[in-house]
Amino acid sequence: MQFMLLFSRQGKLRLQKWYVPLSDKEKKKITRELVQTVLARKPKMCSFLEWRDLKIVYKRYASLYFCCAIEDQDNELITLEIIHRYVELLDKYFGSVCELDIIFNFEKAYFILDEFLLGGEVQETSKKNVLKAIEQADLLQESQNEDWGGYSEDIL
Repeated sequence: MQFMLLFSRQGKLRLQKWYVPLSDKEKKKITRELVQTVLARKPKMCSFLEWRDLKIVYKRYASLYFCCAIEDQDNELITLEIIHRYVELLDKYFGSVCELDIIFNFEKAYFILDEFLLGGEVQETSKKNVLKAIEQADLLQESQNEDWGGYSEDIL
C-alpha cells in the first residue's frame, strides 16, 4: 500500500498515512486530486479505479471515505478487506465509530492503524490481538497520567 486517506463527503481530510516518501506539496496535490475524483463518482460505481500508475481502492462508511492506493500488481479485494478490517477495529474500539470519534481522537485512530498496518503491509490479522495491544497501551498511558498527576499534587 502506498497510502491511506480518510475524508468526509464534504472533502475534509480526517486522516492520512503515507508509506512512500513524498514532499508535502506532492501529498497535497495527490490528496486534492483523489478526493475530487472519488467524490465525483456515483454510489453504484465500482470501488476500484486506475489512477496514474496506481490502483485506488475506496469504500464509504457513513460519512467517511476510506481510500487506499496500491500498486498495479496488488489485489484490490484484499485491500477492500484491509479497509473493512480497519473500520471494524475502529468500531470495536470506539463502540460504533463515527466521524467525530476520528476528529477528536485522531491519535487513537493513527495508533490503531499502526498496530494493524506497518509500512503499508498488514502487521497483525487478528482483531483480538490488535485490540489487546491498544488496550495495553491505554493502560500504560493511564498509569503514566496517574503518576504525573501525583507529581503535580506534590508541586502544589
